[in-house]
Amino acid sequence: MGHRKKHAPRRGSLAYRPRGRAASIVPTVRTWPKIYTDKPSLLGFAGFKAGLIHLITVDNVEKRPSFGKPVFNAATVICTPPISIYGIRAYGISFDGLFVLGDVYIDKSPEGLSEKKGKESKNVDSALKKIESTLDKVIQMSAIVSVFPKDAGLSQKKPLVFEIGVGGGDIKSRFEYLKGILGKDVAINEIIKPGMYIDVIGITKGKGFEGPVTRFNIRRKSHKSRKSVRAVATLGPWHPASVMYTVPRAGQRGYHQRVEYNKKVIVVSNSKEAEITPKSGFPHFGVVDGDYVIVKGSIIGPAKRLIKLRLPLRPPRAKIQQPKILEISVRR
Repeated sequence: MGHRKKHAPRRGSLAYRPRGRAASIVPTVRTWPKIYTDKPSLLGFAGFKAGLIHLITVDNVEKRPSFGKPVFNAATVICTPPISIYGIRAYGISFDGLFVLGDVYIDKSPEGLSEKKGKESKNVDSALKKIESTLDKVIQMSAIVSVFPKDAGLSQKKPLVFEIGVGGGDIKSRFEYLKGILGKDVAINEIIKPGMYIDVIGITKGKGFEGPVTRFNIRRKSHKSRKSVRAVATLGPWHPASVMYTVPRAGQRGYHQRVEYNKKVIVVSNSKEAEITPKSGFPHFGVVDGDYVIVKGSIIGPAKRLIKLRLPLRPPRAKIQQPKILEISVRR
């Protein structure tokens, strides 16, 4: 900017690049946390965003001025039907990183899964023994799970299949844990408890194709300067004779994968124990029938979108306390 007399910080954030569309509606969890417990457990769960409600809770953070007083909070309801343990995957490590040592799948694929993606182990016992014989080489184990949107009241019949990491104990105890739940259903209350903190991973709302003013928050030019007012002023110097990635350009806005860390779980319940659906139903979702989780604050994505819930990767030092709820206010 040699022609300018005044310097100014760049417009637009470089934090998220590239700002392209997500590859899939199912978000990818790239890192699983480490938990130091004797008992193995799944490190995450999945659900579908239902809608927003309001809660009045008692503030239990001692250093706040509102400690012990009622606090009005916005909260999000996530419908969490049980997940089915469809398979087991063991990972080894080499100079190139993690690689798959072996897989085990149940005898029958989840109903509705296409034939190309459907996998079954012809002999489950022999496949389990093969992995057990190589446990000394195993670094990481995960469960291959499936969740059915129709169990949450959605119209999609095809199940969503993805991996969930397993932590706690040693490799042998993790293998025995996965072996015991293979082919069974796991409920949300076995993994997540009220008062815990979780990470929320999902795909944001898609906004379509947007210009640089909306996409990167650059400043509009004067109407006297050029014919274009909402275009970027300069694409860069003469040399190098290329447009750098730091120049704000038009393109996709929204429908990106994002992570929200340390969201507090307020309620883990079931519609039979405590009804949460408004009389008119949640907008664009309908009725929450079955298990659900209430998370403090808003979360990413529109209604019906798949949300992955992960145990906290960088948990806060705050004590885990059972939230005291005075009133749950839903839109009637």
